[in-house]
Amino acid sequence: MIQEDLRYHKEHEWVRVEGEKATIGISDFAQEALGDIVYLEIPKIGEIVKYGDEITEIESTKTTSMLYAPVGGKILAVNEALEDHPELINEDVYGEGWVLVIEMADTKDIDSLMSASEYKAFIESENH
Repeated sequence: MIQEDLRYHKEHEWVRVEGEKATIGISDFAQEALGDIVYLEIPKIGEIVKYGDEITEIESTKTTSMLYAPVGGKILAVNEALEDHPELINEDVYGEGWVLVIEMADTKDIDSLMSASEYKAFIESENH
């Protein structure tokens, strides 16, 4: 499932933009590929990240994967519920499974992200 009102990064993160704030999580495609998520290192509030930086690791029963910054800026909030319940990512990837909120340093970072239809085409091209 690809949610239409979000933007997507090539590393399979989703971004919900509200003004200068970007809520970030991993896409449904990514959580399906990872399988049951068992651990997520919670990023630090106040940390400054640049576009493309590694933010945190996500561990699943299959593998460990990195979460990359789809936008640059300052981490404003983290989903602390994931510390005890990382499975929320599997259960509600676009809702309760959000990972962090970044105050964007430059909203132009959004321009480099894919729309839902572009992301769908990207996934299909990767799977051939």
